Amino acid sequence: MSLSQDLEPILDVVKRTDPSFATVDPRKIDANIEAARKHASQNAREQFLLSAMRLLALSGNGHTRLIPNDAISVLPLRFVSFGRSVFLTKTFTPLAELAPSKLLGVNGTPVEKIERAAASLLSGTPQRKRVIGPLIFAWPAALAELGFAPFDHETQYHLQGADGRRHSVSVANGDTVLASEMYPRNEHGKVDPLRNDKGFVEIHDCSENGLALKLPSFFDPSESALAEAIDKAATQVRARRDNFLVIDVRSNTGGDFLATMPLIDAITESTQRCGCAVLVDKFTFSAAIVFVAILRYRLGYKLTIVGEEMGDGLKFFAEGGLIELPNSGAVVRYSTALHDWETGTTDQTTPSDIARQLVPVHRLAIDREWFSTPFDTTPEDTAYNRLVEELA
Repeated sequence: MSLSQDLEPILDVVKRTDPSFATVDPRKIDANIEAARKHASQNAREQFLLSAMRLLALSGNGHTRLIPNDAISVLPLRFVSFGRSVFLTKTFTPLAELAPSKLLGVNGTPVEKIERAAASLLSGTPQRKRVIGPLIFAWPAALAELGFAPFDHETQYHLQGADGRRHSVSVANGDTVLASEMYPRNEHGKVDPLRNDKGFVEIHDCSENGLALKLPSFFDPSESALAEAIDKAATQVRARRDNFLVIDVRSNTGGDFLATMPLIDAITESTQRCGCAVLVDKFTFSAAIVFVAILRYRLGYKLTIVGEEMGDGLKFFAEGGLIELPNSGAVVRYSTALHDWETGTTDQTTPSDIARQLVPVHRLAIDREWFSTPFDTTPEDTAYNRLVEELA
């Protein structure tokens, strides 16, 4: 079976299905299609995937991208972005004693230079590129494509530990694992790629004055468990209406924001006097961003946004779905509908149930910058209590 068969659904997304390509220069699209077609005809699998990543990234839309994780092998190293730095957080190699460490360079090249070169392969905002980009550092074929693989049989890493000491280590390029074992499709930024969240809502008491809700995900294949958890959380919020509320949507990659509206209503009703803080990071995406946007619109200055810029802006294309490419094994994520929470306007692609909730948020500024690194072992409850003490 030919990789050319994998190119056909990609072309359909670019030329017909996905509205995020409407403003892209057709000459750029055609040039990238020719590159992908060339690699497909040569049956050059990883080069084809890299050219397809570059083609789909032209949309500038983070939801629209090629996800190679199930189709490629990488070195057994998990790199994750914290702030503007990249860290080695987990490994299946003898380097385990070096994790966590800050990544300084690969094959003699500084991390920042590789990130700049890899930007054309990655979709979306600079923050989303920081989320999905660390995979590149463990993928020898991508490093070679970008011109940063001077060694035929190994990849060299320059690392810095928590004590400031620097280490140079090498990993054999043949020592690989399936990428999805180290890098999930929906990258959440946790040390363990196969994280196991405790349901959809975790409730933490913060002394007598505060209540914290951790919301790890809004994606619910069962279509019932999330709604039940949201209803219970809404009841708890209303019962504690005189408490300062902390909501943690860090690493929440999205799902169904409509299912969270009962909780948004409860928060709106219950925090008018005491206020509310929401914790966000670059791994906060899609429906979780919408959740924060609606709270900002409703609560105004009563809501304090703590953390770092989220993974997308307020205007993006979403909905759509996934296409499994049968020959390469990669996945195409495509979009079909406009979400404009910046101006609150719709077009013919915006679903009616979403259009009914759209509000003009204008911007989501971070009120208080804060992010952790793998060197920070502060328990979540301590962080929640600190926010209550400082903001309530």
